[in-house]
Amino acid sequence: MRYLADILTFTRIILAVIILYLSCTRVEIGVALIIFLLAELTDAFDGTCATKWPFPKGKAPWYRKYAAKYDMFADALLAFAMIVFFTFRIDVVAGAIIFLTYTIIGLIIEFVVYGKLFGHPDDCTKNSLIKKDFKKAKKLILARRNFYLLCLFTVAVWTLYASSWPLAVKITITVIGVLASLFLWFFLSQRRHNISRDAVDIEQKLSKK
Repeated sequence: MRYLADILTFTRIILAVIILYLSCTRVEIGVALIIFLLAELTDAFDGTCATKWPFPKGKAPWYRKYAAKYDMFADALLAFAMIVFFTFRIDVVAGAIIFLTYTIIGLIIEFVVYGKLFGHPDDCTKNSLIKKDFKKAKKLILARRNFYLLCLFTVAVWTLYASSWPLAVKITITVIGVLASLFLWFFLSQRRHNISRDAVDIEQKLSKK
């Protein structure tokens, strides 16, 4: 079970690549949407699995030290893949607007919080906001995460109603999606409150300096 978190993360990368491939084909839109939803499930549970079944101290595989990096890469690749599919297959203008808006806002927050691009709580510059004011930095990161989810939710719903599925099916999936989102929001608190698996430890270390 200790490898489950990594399996879920790498599965998300594979599914994102499949979606990218499908954007160049004439596959039914609903197929890509199903793959995307499966990938999002891996994103919802990989962090929880890593916390529940950690490796013993000093016995983690060598690649685990890059866990935060490839998890971020998987998230970014999945979002990019779905927006590319949406842009190519559904609406070019809307897809471009969503992509540019999220990219610009995301990069600004990234730079302000970490003092660099593709940073992390334990990989940032001395003048980064996360070292000056961890609580404000955490709020910004959570705001970016929520905006990321809003963009993907918009793309997913738009894609759903652009598919050829019956209206009853679309409505049913929408209801299930909303209920699942509420479940994840209220019960998987780790996703909402932890910036990374060791966020609390990092905050305590920073407060002592």
